[in-house]
Amino acid sequence: MSIRILLVDDHTVVRQGLRMFLSLDTDLEVIGEAADGVEAIEQAHRLQPDVVLKGP
Repeated sequence: MSIRILLVDDHTVVRQGLRMFLSLDTDLEVIGEAADGVEAIEQAHRLQPDVVLKGP
């Protein structure tokens, strides 16, 4: 069973880097991305992630 993650950051490059880093662990699955808080809330309701990870 993998941990389902929603990535949130306003910089596309940061989200891409986090996705690449997290993809190295087979127990983690990035199920979505959001660029701001409003989008993050919408995605979280729709996707039901286990974890919401905000970039630096």
